[in-house]
Amino acid sequence: MSRAEKLYHHVVVWLLFAVLALPLIATLLYALSSQWSATILPQGYTLKWFIELWSDGRFLAALGHSLLICLGALVFSLVLVLPAMFVIAYYYPRLDQVMNVLILMPFAIPPVVSSVGLLQLYSSSPLMLTGTPWILIGCYFTIALPFIYRAIANNMQAINLKELMDAAHLLGASTWQAALFVVLPNLRKGVFIAVLLSFSFLIGEFVFANLLVGNRYETLQVYLYNMRNGSGHFTSALVISYFFVVLLVTLLANTLNRERG
Repeated sequence: MSRAEKLYHHVVVWLLFAVLALPLIATLLYALSSQWSATILPQGYTLKWFIELWSDGRFLAALGHSLLICLGALVFSLVLVLPAMFVIAYYYPRLDQVMNVLILMPFAIPPVVSSVGLLQLYSSSPLMLTGTPWILIGCYFTIALPFIYRAIANNMQAINLKELMDAAHLLGASTWQAALFVVLPNLRKGVFIAVLLSFSFLIGEFVFANLLVGNRYETLQVYLYNMRNGSGHFTSALVISYFFVVLLVTLLANTLNRERG
């Protein structure tokens, strides 16, 4: 690649980054501004809105609720999906075609439609889950399933599961020993990608959280919706804080992944 081509590629990348980052930078400036109405740049800067936001116990509770629900849904998904995927890939590979159809169903049914059915099913005994975090964990499982299944399935195909298991059996390992100590470590990158994709999608989910739980277990997106009529500076600080929480979780996960690698 010539020097001119490298320079061109760098310019394109930086221009794309600038276009994507511009709305975020504008939101950050508005969150830091004391007043910004009739001028190109803010007339003053202040941390008042961030201090007010992070001093709000309701915001901290909503953030904690969102993180707990996302973590619970991801753990629940991995505990159920990983063993099932191993069984399908190793013993019943033809079922992969059925699973490819099933994982599309959450996208085929709009959340508003499925929420109506869930409200009718779980608003009375014996399973009164409406208004509790448990119903959100179940809903978030269905949202995360396509991302988790597809990412891990691609990883399983890349490691050649059959040959890996046969080699482990030749060395004296049982099927479950081979699955836990040979296959699972080789799926680390696929699991990592699946978790990050699912987390970034789940923490921004609003429809299920608002319709099924609402203010009874307020999540971050419901809190943002409830604050929509307040100060624009405060809302901008909330959006920027939400972005940095996701960024911090991503960087932390990347760091842990490198250390284990």
